[in-house]
Amino acid sequence: MKNPMRAVMHTGSGSRLLSVCVLLASLCCADPVFAEGDADVGRVKAWTCTGCHGSPAYKNIYPTYSVPKLRGQSAAYVSAALKAYRAGEREHRTMHAQAASMTDEDIADIASYIASLGELKP
Repeated sequence: MKNPMRAVMHTGSGSRLLSVCVLLASLCCADPVFAEGDADVGRVKAWTCTGCHGSPAYKNIYPTYSVPKLRGQSAAYVSAALKAYRAGEREHRTMHAQAASMTDEDIADIASYIASLGELKP
């Protein structure tokens, strides 16, 4: 059996093979690219979030339940949390209901908006 690499090199397509190898190597070493959401659109989509997460002292209608603070969270964290609620991997009935109908674009937009808020100044 002939060496296929040798056959390719002899047919003059060695530069094409080299190009393919360089492309594959660059893809393996490339940083992952994450879709970024639109913070302005996310501001509108996140309006319902403020019902609980924007309340004073981060307490909701049940005074014994503290609502997690969103301000200051990274977009990656917010996105991962919403996707986990949507998939049912994180349990909270209200959050599951909120995230269940969100698209990946909705989540990216909301996460971008939340991340744009920065830390709350004391």
